[in-house]
Amino acid sequence: MQLILLERVEGLGNVGDEVTVRPGYGRNFLLPKGKAQLATDANRKVFERRREQLESKQRNALEQAQAVADKLKGLSLSISRATSDHEHLYGSVSTHELADLLCENGFDIERRQVIVDESIKRVGDHAFRVRLHPDVTAELTLTVESENV
Repeated sequence: MQLILLERVEGLGNVGDEVTVRPGYGRNFLLPKGKAQLATDANRKVFERRREQLESKQRNALEQAQAVADKLKGLSLSISRATSDHEHLYGSVSTHELADLLCENGFDIERRQVIVDESIKRVGDHAFRVRLHPDVTAELTLTVESENV
């Protein structure tokens, strides 16, 4: 299935790229979400007229993501949890909890944007990332403290 991308799709291409995808991916994901349109002659002409508008929209999204990343740089997050021996947590800190913590600090972050490489199951400092845009990722540190002190 030949499609024209209307926005950047990670692992596929940028705005205006003509790509070949499997029919199910195109019909069930890219087309309904407005990320692409069929690559017909009529759609190519319409796209060329809208190209500058779409590219401008992508640039604005990138600039906004970079601005949020700059604000996140100086932020320090901490959370208190019950521990078994002043070191190991009962359970772990989830991406949902990290997203909620960021929302409490005034950032509109969804759970799917939070990336944790290793489960947070111990007291101490832990690094995690927030993907704000396909090209912008902010690195943050979470300090986990024991409630049992």
